[in-house]
Amino acid sequence: MSVFHAFRSASADREDGAARGPDDPPARSRLRRVAAWTATTLACLLVLFALDAPDRFDRLTPGQFVRIPVEALLTAALVLVLPDRARRWVAAPLGALLGVVVIFKVLDIGFDAVLVRPFNPVFDWSFLRPGFEFVDTSAGRPAAIGLTALIVLLVIAVPVLMALSVLRLTRLAARHRTATGRTVAVLGTAWVACGALGAQLVPGVPLASGSAAELAYDHARQVRSSLNDREVFAKQASVDAFQHTPPSQMLTGLRGKDVVLAFVESYGRSAVEHPEYAPRVDAALDAGTQRLKAAGFGARSGYLTSSTAGGGSWLAHSTLLSGLWIDNQQRYRTLTSSSRFTLTRAFGEAGWRTLTVQPAITRSWPEASFYGYDKVYDDRNLGYKGPRFSYATMPDQYTLNTLQRDELSAPKRAPVMAELALVSSHAPWANIPSLVDWRTVGDGSVFAGMGKGENAGWPSSGRIRGEYRKSIEYTLNTLVSYMLTYGSKNTVLVFLGDHQPAPTIAGQHASRDVPVTIVARDPAVLDRISGWGWQDGLRPARTSPVWPMSTFRDRFLTAFGSTPSAPSAPAASHR
Repeated sequence: MSVFHAFRSASADREDGAARGPDDPPARSRLRRVAAWTATTLACLLVLFALDAPDRFDRLTPGQFVRIPVEALLTAALVLVLPDRARRWVAAPLGALLGVVVIFKVLDIGFDAVLVRPFNPVFDWSFLRPGFEFVDTSAGRPAAIGLTALIVLLVIAVPVLMALSVLRLTRLAARHRTATGRTVAVLGTAWVACGALGAQLVPGVPLASGSAAELAYDHARQVRSSLNDREVFAKQASVDAFQHTPPSQMLTGLRGKDVVLAFVESYGRSAVEHPEYAPRVDAALDAGTQRLKAAGFGARSGYLTSSTAGGGSWLAHSTLLSGLWIDNQQRYRTLTSSSRFTLTRAFGEAGWRTLTVQPAITRSWPEASFYGYDKVYDDRNLGYKGPRFSYATMPDQYTLNTLQRDELSAPKRAPVMAELALVSSHAPWANIPSLVDWRTVGDGSVFAGMGKGENAGWPSSGRIRGEYRKSIEYTLNTLVSYMLTYGSKNTVLVFLGDHQPAPTIAGQHASRDVPVTIVARDPAVLDRISGWGWQDGLRPARTSPVWPMSTFRDRFLTAFGSTPSAPSAPAASHR
C-alpha cells in the first residue's frame, strides 16, 4: 500500500516543488518534495516499462527498453490540446488500458516460454486449471495457491497503478505545456527519422517503437480470427474420407495383432538432434534397435509435426486420432462433442477391443466417450500403490505392465488396440524412476524409495536439461524392454512424442516436430509402410519425411488396408 500512499500524498503537491506554507516545518516540506518526485519518477519508469517491454521471452533483454515509444508522444500531444477535465477523463482509461496491455504482455511471455506461442484471449483461459494442477503436483498446494493469489492481485493492481501513473504524468505535462511541447516536437522528429532509417542502438531493436499499440492491434485481430475459427474448423471437419468405410475393409493388414499406441511426453525432435541430448538419446535408440533386431523385431521411424508445443498434450492426442488439426481448446471441445470418426473407432468397428491407459487423469473424463474406448484406465483404477514421481502419478513401466497383466495376458480374447500416455518424461523432470525386473512390478510398491522422493524440487537451471534427457532415455528403454519381454509376432508398437518440450529445454526457435516409430516382428506389417520413406530402426534420420500429425490417421488407415469411400481433402495449412 505504500505506493498508493505515495501517489495520494504526492498528488496534493505541485511536482515542481511548490513553496511550503508558513506553518509547514522544513523537514516535512523536504519529505513531501522527495515523495512527490519519487512518485513521479516511479510513474515514468512504470509507464516506459509498460510501453517498451517485449511480449516474447527471448526478447526480454535490457536493450528492449532503449526505445522511443510513439504511444507516449501521442498521449503527451493529446494532453496539450485537452482541457483539464477532459484530460482526466481520457488519462485514467488510457492508463488502465495500458495496464491491460501489460497483463497481456506478461501472459504472452509466459505462454511463449512454455507453449511457444502468444496467449490467445479467446481460447487460453482453459489453461488456468491445468496450470494450477501442474504447480500443485510439482511444487505443492501452498505454492499453487500463493501463485494464484499473486496473479489475482497483479490483475487488479497493474491497471490501477498504471492509471494513477498516467494521471500523474499528464498533470505534470499539463503544468509545463511549453517544455512538454518542445520535448514532443524533438522526440517526435527523432521517432520519424529513426523509423524511416530503421535506426537501432541494439541489433534487432528499432529505436522507433510502437510495440504496445501493435500488441493491442494483434490481439484484437487474434480475437476476430479466433471467433471465426469455429466456421473454418467446421468446414474442415465436414470432410472425412473414411467415415463410411465398411468394417470388412478396415485395417485388414493388422488383423489378429495387438496394437499399442504410446504417446511419450515431451519426446520432441530436439531429443534426437540437440547436441546436449542426441549423443545419449541416439545411443539408447541405436542400442534398442540392435536389441530388437536380435530378437526378430524391425522398426521404421519418421517425424510428425505436432499441433502444440511445450504442453497441451490432449491437443496432440486428438489431432492424431481424429485426423484434424486441433491446436486450441475451442477446436478440442467442438471435436469431442462431435461424431468424428477416430482411429480408435476404426479399430473398434473392425473387431478390436479398444482401451486407453491415462495415468495422469485423476478425475472424470467426459471426452473419453468421444474416442470410442471400450475401457478407460486412469489413476483411479490402475491399482498403483507406489510413490508418485513428481508430476507422474506412476512410472511408465507400471503403466505398460498393467496393460500387459490386465488386458494382453487374458486368454481367448479379441485383439486389443490400446492408447497409452507415458508421462515419466513430463516436466519438471525432478524425480525419475528406474527400470526394474518386470516380474517384480506388482502393485508398484517396488518403486518405493526410488529416485529423489515424491517432494523433490525442480532441478536447478544447470541440471534441468540433463534430467530431461534422463527421463527420455528411461521411457525409451522401458518401451524396448517391454517389447523384448512381452512382444510377439502379433504385437505392433507405435510410439511417438506428443510435442516438443518448452524452449528452455528444446532451445529457441525449435521446430514442432516429434519422432514417430512403428515396431513389429511380423515383416508384413512394416512392408505396408515401405513407401513412407521412413528410416530403418528406432531413430529417424534428419532427412526423414515430416508430415502434419493430422495426416497420420488417413495414412495409417490407407496403409493397413482401409479403402476410403472418397478422396481425402488436402491437409489444412497450419504453418
